Amino acid sequence: MTGRVLILGGRAPVALDHARRFHRLGWTVQVADSIPCRLTGWSSAVAATHALRPPRFDPRGFASDLNRIVSAQRIDLVLPTCEEALHLSRHRAALPASLHVAVDHFDTLAALHSKWDFLRAARQHGMPVPDSGRVHTLEQAREWAQGRPVVLKPEFSRFGVHVRLYPQGIPDDAQALAPLGAWVVQAYLAGDELCSYAIAHRGRLLAHAIYRPTHRLRGSSSYYFQPVQRPAIGAAIAALVAGTGYSGQISFDWIEAADGSAQALECNPRATSGLHLFPIDADLPGALLGDGDLRVPHSPRARMIAVLMATAGVREALRRGQPGRWREDWRGADDVISVAGDRLTPLGSLVDLASYARLALRQGCNLREAATRDIEWDGEPLPALQP
Repeated sequence: MTGRVLILGGRAPVALDHARRFHRLGWTVQVADSIPCRLTGWSSAVAATHALRPPRFDPRGFASDLNRIVSAQRIDLVLPTCEEALHLSRHRAALPASLHVAVDHFDTLAALHSKWDFLRAARQHGMPVPDSGRVHTLEQAREWAQGRPVVLKPEFSRFGVHVRLYPQGIPDDAQALAPLGAWVVQAYLAGDELCSYAIAHRGRLLAHAIYRPTHRLRGSSSYYFQPVQRPAIGAAIAALVAGTGYSGQISFDWIEAADGSAQALECNPRATSGLHLFPIDADLPGALLGDGDLRVPHSPRARMIAVLMATAGVREALRRGQPGRWREDWRGADDVISVAGDRLTPLGSLVDLASYARLALRQGCNLREAATRDIEWDGEPLPALQP
């Protein structure tokens, strides 16, 4: 099948990846976002770019803009990539019933997005997760931990922001928990971090990739994606999506112990960087529509965001005294932004970065917040819009 797809969240490299793949398979690709998205919008794969009102701050305007674009452009499929997926799902009833929207029901997404509710769903469907508790104060976390090594994180957060690692237990001088709602206290697990990305349709796992986040921004977002194969993780994800009847994109963070066992730390019911590991001709559009069998990438080559690898990656390699390892990793990876025949996307990413910097100054926040605050959802009441 081919048609006309509207990809949301064009600010993200995963949106660019989706756009190129849909275009290669014969789809007409358009992009929409509520902040500048030249990274994807300037791609030769994209026919048009549209502005949306921010779903977090103007949900009715967001839905109205989507309806206008879908009608005027005769869109067949709407594909969210970032956290706007939650808002899109919540307001699905305000869009045409005939429109294919690649996102699950809001209650399902909300439960997976919550770092606490996800653990309950995972246990219900046999996915291994760490021992955890839900707390509101540091004193409650201490009581739960009983001196054990733990991790503390807000129930709703992203990019590892506010996460606290206490491999020796919570120290006496630990700061009080910030007023960010409930927090999850979790048994600290030593091991290797892994990440997975999947596409499911009505409970069938149709695409799956796992990677090691080899290079990261200060322990947060990764910009280097080393593919690995872990059949047990794939089986655990297949069981969860089958048990929930899940449809759409879904991603997980894992810790793998020395004995090879892995436990899921949290879930992101949206696209993440494992998408980049699939070859350009992989029929992920078909997976999103429920066609075919399981797709798994097989190339051993890593993918990277080269501009970050060449800046933050170099700084970190020099700090650690590992320039040789950096060179080896650089040679073993392909860039996800700059590809032959699509020369404007690197420039678009730089122009977007400047736009986010201006937004940060105007809004009095940091760069990361400026790039995501308009689409975030942290568990607050979100009334559904009706037609």
